[in-house]
Amino acid sequence: MIDRRVLLGGAAVLVVSAAAWSASQPAPDASAGEPVGGTPAPVTHAATAATAPTALQRDDLTPADRARVADVTAPAADFSKAEPFELMQAGATTIKKLINADIFSHPSANLTFEGRQNFLIGNGLFRKDWVSAPSSTQASDGLGPLFNARSCQACHVKDGRGTIPGFEVSERPDSVALLMRLAVPPAPGAVATVPQTPGSDKTVDRSQAVDVGDPVYGVQLQNFAVAGMPGEGSLDIQYTQVPVALAGGESATLMQPRYRIADLGYGPMHPDVQISPRLAPPMIGLGLLEAIHENDILANAARVHADGVSGKPNWVHDGTTGKRVLGRFNWKAAQPTVAQQSAVAFSNDMGLSTPMFPSHYGDCTPAQKQCFEMPHGAQPRLGDEEVPGRLMDFVATYSSNLAVPERRDIDDARVLAGKQVFYAANCVACHTPKYVTRRDAERPEHRFQLIWPYTDLLVHDMGDGLADGVSDGEANGREWRTPPLWGIGLTKTVNPQATWLHDGRARTLLEAILWHGGEAQASRDRVVAVSPAERADLIRFLESL
Repeated sequence: MIDRRVLLGGAAVLVVSAAAWSASQPAPDASAGEPVGGTPAPVTHAATAATAPTALQRDDLTPADRARVADVTAPAADFSKAEPFELMQAGATTIKKLINADIFSHPSANLTFEGRQNFLIGNGLFRKDWVSAPSSTQASDGLGPLFNARSCQACHVKDGRGTIPGFEVSERPDSVALLMRLAVPPAPGAVATVPQTPGSDKTVDRSQAVDVGDPVYGVQLQNFAVAGMPGEGSLDIQYTQVPVALAGGESATLMQPRYRIADLGYGPMHPDVQISPRLAPPMIGLGLLEAIHENDILANAARVHADGVSGKPNWVHDGTTGKRVLGRFNWKAAQPTVAQQSAVAFSNDMGLSTPMFPSHYGDCTPAQKQCFEMPHGAQPRLGDEEVPGRLMDFVATYSSNLAVPERRDIDDARVLAGKQVFYAANCVACHTPKYVTRRDAERPEHRFQLIWPYTDLLVHDMGDGLADGVSDGEANGREWRTPPLWGIGLTKTVNPQATWLHDGRARTLLEAILWHGGEAQASRDRVVAVSPAERADLIRFLESL
């Protein structure tokens, strides 16, 4: 029998009080020095202990609220049972629906009637197939001239993860969900010229640059084009098997990818270009992530963690305000809002203009002169852009309110044991379990919700194995945002062909863990070192999220 009090070298597991979350609960007596509810006094695990800063206070909470929030978001207290409200991992937005392939496609449970109507309109736009201009369907034309997909849903399969081309050559049709970002590193100390809106240039400081694209092919490779133009190229992937020995006589095989861009349609790329594959991530819970208070994320960065974990915020350019703001979305936290992430995808992935990115020519560069000679789909009677602001509002409502399903099997002994391994391995140093969202969040349905996304929304050095050499904002070529884990156990229910990590190289959750390096190397090594039963429990816990 495994002694759950002594894991990974005999260190005790963190135990902290966590009173049940309730809007009517009185504030705990912070001066008494006693845990609320009579739970055991704190005991520290050497791996998971972290020193929390006190200066970064939230401006949306009263002192009593701050005490309540600190109590309810404290690390797990007791691994013999589930925590209060852990089942509802997205607060009142959590859905309880039949588990099937559509489980990621439901609206937030607490949306108003009007909100649900707007969600449904947004759903239609998200699934809509766009066509090239001119077309008899004038409200649906404007695709391209260069593009990766005809619809949002083509990449985000049933609002979940996209599908990579396949690990076997015979399984490699044209991929639309695995995009290739392109970047040419600027000279040290140089000021970078970055396209603020596709088709135009704006000189900004390098720290504000989302990317520095290839001078001919832009910031992203578009493998498709409208009739009369060539696509930019095709992607070739070769995999090398990498065996990994695990404690207890087990082993795993990782798939190391090597990428090559072939069939270039517009001549050679810049000799220093870096390429970064990016797989479409799941869409659930995005509005709640946007509703996390900035100071809670900055507090994550200020904490002193064991194992040399030191995540940092990615400060990026807000296309609406022009300000330098905190990034939260995409694989390197290079977009600050759901609305901006959506507008970037419309521009780069489908070549469609929006109020935030008003060029009708997407990622076309001046070197691609034919691109700017093609017709666009903007209709004066509908607006100045191919996707007017009102339609983008519907898309943002939809993307912000794809609901997180409730947890499963939270009281199962193996799930609880796996949760303890998750804490003991110090996975929580980056995958911060829980937050209470802002009281003044933009969308009422997201306000003051206890949520469990398991992310710090910071970027971390993940080592050589995952490095892509591409910078986004202040995230360098070795850094990646900690992805949220909620819903991860339903990944293959939604898309049976789905895989994990930024480029889909991990075929299993264990493979995803084994690719961790850099700041996460110590946690990865602990997972390698535990018994087969404990590793199985860890995966069982992840599958319950």
